[in-house]
Amino acid sequence: MTRGDHDDAHGAAAAHGGHVAGSGHDGHDEHDGHDGHDGHDGHGAGSGWRGAVQATLHCLTGCAIGEVLGMAVGTAAGLNNAATVVLSIVLAFVFGYALTARGVLRAGLPVREALKVALAADTVSIAVMEVVDNTVVVAVPGAMDAGLATVLFWAALAGSLAVAFVVTVPVNRWMIARGLGHAVIHVYH
Repeated sequence: MTRGDHDDAHGAAAAHGGHVAGSGHDGHDEHDGHDGHDGHDGHGAGSGWRGAVQATLHCLTGCAIGEVLGMAVGTAAGLNNAATVVLSIVLAFVFGYALTARGVLRAGLPVREALKVALAADTVSIAVMEVVDNTVVVAVPGAMDAGLATVLFWAALAGSLAVAFVVTVPVNRWMIARGLGHAVIHVYH
């Protein structure tokens, strides 16, 4: 990398991370500790494991709200297991998209554009999370029929979300590293 290229790279970094062009670093390994720079693999802020964990936690928040609400409502209403799972999945997508859309609306995007960004950012992550957590909760013997007042119901639900988180982090890392998933919302932060 020539000095001019190096200064250009730092000038670009200054636009999104507060670096000063020509600030005296000769290597990029110093950047790993800066907020918003999990690596310089060409796809900007949050492209490493830390960014993947943050994206997955964001997704998990919306999924957990929808999943818990769906499971609780379905169980309390006496819906069969299939209807309860479908309700949980629908609500997980609704809350997941809503949390992302809310954030990009604050950045000034119109509603239609904010929804497009939310769909691009969260669809795969939420889908993976929902497949995993619903598979786990259904696989735990008696959990779906245990009722809201049992430890089995809540432990299975919490455990299923934890497993979904662990499985979804590498998926989000792979997507973000390629400029997909949560990488599309970094420009709005």
